[in-house]
Amino acid sequence: MSAEAPTPHPEMPRRRPRTVRSNRTQILLFSLLTLVLTIAVVWGGRTWLRNSETLVFAVGDTNGPEARFAARLATVLKNNSSRLQLRIVPNSDNTKALSQFDRKEANLAILRTDARIPPRARALAILEHDVLLLISPNGKKIKSIAELKKKKIAVIADSESGGALVRNILELSDTPEAAARVQMAPPAATFDQLFAAGFGAVIKIAHASQIVKDKSYEQYTRRGGFTLNAIDSAKAIARKHPALSEETVATGMLSASPAVPAEDVDTIGLEWLLVAQSRLSNTTVGDLARIIYENKAELALADGFASKIEPAATDKDAFIVAHPGAAEYINDEVKSFVERYSDLMYVALAALSIIGTIFAAIYTKVTRIAPEKASQLATAILDIGERMEYATSLDALDELQDELETILRGVVIGLRDGTISSDGLDTFKLGYEFVRDEIGMRREHIKRHPPSQDDKVVAVKTAQSA
Repeated sequence: MSAEAPTPHPEMPRRRPRTVRSNRTQILLFSLLTLVLTIAVVWGGRTWLRNSETLVFAVGDTNGPEARFAARLATVLKNNSSRLQLRIVPNSDNTKALSQFDRKEANLAILRTDARIPPRARALAILEHDVLLLISPNGKKIKSIAELKKKKIAVIADSESGGALVRNILELSDTPEAAARVQMAPPAATFDQLFAAGFGAVIKIAHASQIVKDKSYEQYTRRGGFTLNAIDSAKAIARKHPALSEETVATGMLSASPAVPAEDVDTIGLEWLLVAQSRLSNTTVGDLARIIYENKAELALADGFASKIEPAATDKDAFIVAHPGAAEYINDEVKSFVERYSDLMYVALAALSIIGTIFAAIYTKVTRIAPEKASQLATAILDIGERMEYATSLDALDELQDELETILRGVVIGLRDGTISSDGLDTFKLGYEFVRDEIGMRREHIKRHPPSQDDKVVAVKTAQSA
C-alpha cells in the first residue's frame, strides 16, 4: 500500500491593506482658507472703519449765513479727505430748518440761543456772538433798565424775533401799548433818522464780527456822535434768561479813532451754535469737531460770520449741553483706538470665536476626512486573529505580534493628534486583548508541540513544487 501523500497546509490569508490617510492636502487647504478668512476680516474691518458717513445739514435760506457756513464746512471736509460728507438741505428760513432737525430728518443745524431749542440738540461749537448795543443820542445816557422802559425803543435786527427778545428782556406785556413802545426799525434807517422820529433809544442786535467791520459807527462819531450805554444789570438778566449770555463791548470795538467805547462796556447777547443730534456717535462728532477746530480760518465767511469759532460749553449746567464726542475733543479726552473700540473688540472676538467654530465644522465636513473611529481598527486586529491559526512557527507569531503592536501604537498616536476618535475605544481594547492573549497561547502551544520533521519536509517540497 503506497504511502498517502501529505496534505499541504492551506495558504495563509493575505493581510488586508489599511489605507494610510495623509493630512498634507487638508493642511494646505486649511491654510489657504484661513488666509482667505483673515484677508476678508481685515478688509471688512478696514472698510468699516474708513467707510464714509453722510450727515444731513439742515439750513435756512441759501444766501443766509447758515447755508454758506455749511457749504464751507462741506468743502473743508472734502479737502481734508475726511470720511464724513455733508448733504445740505436748504429751507425757506432757519425756523423750518430747526423743525426738520427736531423731526430727526437732519443730523446738524445752526441755531441762535433765543430760538426754540430741539430737545435732542447737543452743542459742537460756538460759531458767532450777537451783541445788544444800547444806543442813545449823544450826551443822553441811559442809566438803568427802569429808565429804558420809559422810552420809545427802535430795534434794528435781522428778523421780528429781535423785537420779541427786547420786550421779553424788559418784561413788557404783549399789549398794543408795549408794541408801540418797542418797534422794529425800518430797513436801512440810520440812528439820526430814528432819533429824529422820536425814538429815545435804539437797540441794535448784530453779529460781533460784523460790528468790528462796520465803519458807519466811526462816521456817526465824527458827525456828532452817539452814546453807547452799558446794561447795568447784564449779569442778572443773563441769569434770569438762560438763552442770553454776558457780553462785553471792548474798548474801540465800534470806532478806533475816536475810540468808541472809551472803555469796556457790559451788555448782553446771544450765541450761534452748531448743534448735532444726541444720537450721533461720539466718534463721528469727535471727528467733525476736530475738523472744525483745526480749520477755523477756512470756515470763516467773508462777512465775518464764524470768524472766531469757540469751544462749546462742556459744563453739565450749560444752556445747551455739549455733545459727548465734542466734549471729549474740547477737554482733550479723546480715547485711544483700544479704549474707543474695546467693547466692540470684545463683541468682535466673541463673533469671530463663533465664526471660527462654524468654519472649523465646515472645514471638517468639506476639506478634511473625519477622524477614524477606534472601533473600526478592531477589524484589523481581527484580521491578525484570523491569520494567527495559520502561523506554524514562532517567527510567524513574532511577525503577527509586531503587527499588533504597530496597530496599538498607531491608535495611541492617532488619539493624541486627533486623526482617530475615541469612539469605540472599548471595542478596540477588547479585540486587542483577545488577540494578544490568543497569540500568547498559540506561542505556548508551538513551544510544547514543535512542528515535526515530516511537516518541514512537506512544506519544503510544497514550496519547491510551487
